[in-house]
Amino acid sequence: MISLSTVHKTYPPDQRALRSVDLTVKEGDFLFIAGASGAGKSTLLKLLFGAERATSGQVVVGGRNLQSVDREGIAHLRREIGVIFQDYKLLPNRSVIDNICFGLEVLGVPRSDRHRLARKLLVSIGLEERESSLPQTLSGGEQQRVSIARALIHHPRLILADEP
Repeated sequence: MISLSTVHKTYPPDQRALRSVDLTVKEGDFLFIAGASGAGKSTLLKLLFGAERATSGQVVVGGRNLQSVDREGIAHLRREIGVIFQDYKLLPNRSVIDNICFGLEVLGVPRSDRHRLARKLLVSIGLEERESSLPQTLSGGEQQRVSIARALIHHPRLILADEP
């Protein structure tokens, strides 16, 4: 599912975020990465969902070498990944239900189907009463649950979570 081989990531001018990382994660594995602030955990996640490329080494996710995949390939990969961001990345002008449905909307899933799936998730996270609310009216914990629901709605093969 995931294979990193001698991965390095350096930000300009010369800030090393990752140095010689080797990692293998098989389908069904659960992996928890801990480290001090600035250790490279968020950078590693960005490499895994294709937001950034490694400076050197090989990053393979779902059989795709992310060092050589084009934008379209990254878009296809992201259909198989659910990402829970540290800062939630909710769309401020969209309701809770529309934030959860956003990924399915991009994929062209009909609105009625999107909302049906999202309502099931809203019940499971205890926010069914807040489906029309905007993100800024939610507590931090509620925003986090919306972010989790958005990551899960399309039943991803891989879930990446940054400090959930």
